[in-house]
Formats: sequence, structure tokens, C-alpha cells
Amino acid sequence: MFGTTLLWTTGAIAYPFYAPPPPKEDSPVFSGDAELGFTHLSGNTDSQTLIGKSRLTWLTGQLTHSLRGEVRNVSKDGETSAEQYLLAGRERYDFSGPHYLFGFARWEKDRFAGYDQQLSVIGGYGRQLLESKRHTLSLEAGPGYRNDRLRDTDNEQLAVAYTALDYRYRFSEFADLAQEMSVEYTEANTTARSLTSLTARLNAKLSLRLSYEVKHNSQPPEDASERTDTTTSASLLYSW
Repeated sequence: MFGTTLLWTTGAIAYPFYAPPPPKEDSPVFSGDAELGFTHLSGNTDSQTLIGKSRLTWLTGQLTHSLRGEVRNVSKDGETSAEQYLLAGRERYDFSGPHYLFGFARWEKDRFAGYDQQLSVIGGYGRQLLESKRHTLSLEAGPGYRNDRLRDTDNEQLAVAYTALDYRYRFSEFADLAQEMSVEYTEANTTARSLTSLTARLNAKLSLRLSYEVKHNSQPPEDASERTDTTTSASLLYSW
């Protein structure tokens, strides 16, 4: 058995942007991180799991630009049980004080969620409710549009009402806890997402991250096997 990190996966899940806090005053103009988890089991059980995430952020004045990509794949005995891809871009404009405007576009493809692919475009208003050395809390909301491409029927074009929050607690110089949540309401269904993560910094570049993600679709397509997907993972995070 070989594993660079330990990763348990019970479903593929998209990772939205939620409501990330603003950059700090001493933040570099360009930064990013890459997260990787991989396990391979052989013998009585033949399975492998791969999860990869990457994020790039750069600053121009009051604007924060972000790009994110993700891939997940789980197979057992030669059969794929989870396969998901995501690409997203986000813009944030900070006013003086705790107010900001945001907009993001997200493309996701999940082989086992009942959709061929989904494209979402959402924008709105956000507010930084709490910002201190140990605690940050932000909340945002706004309207949007989503195109759901189904496998055997016409595409669904839906108006979206979106809200999200991001809470982070830095309980030591080397570790922090984050709770991120979002809800996207449409006339067809409601999609709720949650990410709880604990990050421990090993050095200036490397961290170990434990996370638990949940995605719930109140009314998925008929060929989707479950309404709720969860992912529990431990992975290495490299930041620059």
C-alpha cells in the first residue's frame, strides 16, 4: 500500500468560492496554493483515489482576482465511482470599510451527479462582519444564472438566489479552523454546500489540511444515485 496522504472519499463534490475574506495589507501581489491527496490500495482491495486543487490570486488596486481548478477521481477494482472537474474565476472589489462587490463564474462536470455539466454566473454584495487577529467572518448574497445540461433532456436555464458565509478562527500561529457554507436556490432545486477544514502549517510553504465537505441537492436528476455527497480528506497543501 502506498499513499502520499490519507484520503477517504464517499462522493465527488464541487468546491465553490463561498465568501473568502479580503487580502491582508501585507499580502503579495501574486500568490497561490496547490493541494494534493493520493492513495493506492492493493491486495485484498484494489482502489485508488486522487484529489487535486489549485488556486491563483492576484491584486490590482481594490480588485482581487482569483482562479480555481479541481479534479477528483475514485476507482475500485477497475471501476470509476467518482469523477469530477471544476474551473472557476472570481472578482472582488473592496470599498473603504467592510463592504465589497463580487462576481464569479463556475463550470463543473460531475459524472455521477445526474448532470452532463453545469455553468453558473453569480454576482452581488458582501460585507465583512468580523475581522481581527484571530477571527474573520464575511457574508455575501446576490442573484445569478445557472445552465444545467442534462444527459437525455433539454438544458435547464435557471435564475439563482445565492448566499454564502466564511468564518475563520486562527487559534495559534501555526493552525487555523475554517467553516464555509453556501446555498443556491432555484425553482427546480436548492443546492447547499459546506466545507469544514483544519490547516496546520509545517513550514513557510507546506501545510497539512484535514477537511470535510458536504454537497446536498434537494432535487437532483432521476439518474443521480444520491442527494448528498460527502468527502473527508487529509492532504498536503503547498503555498507560494
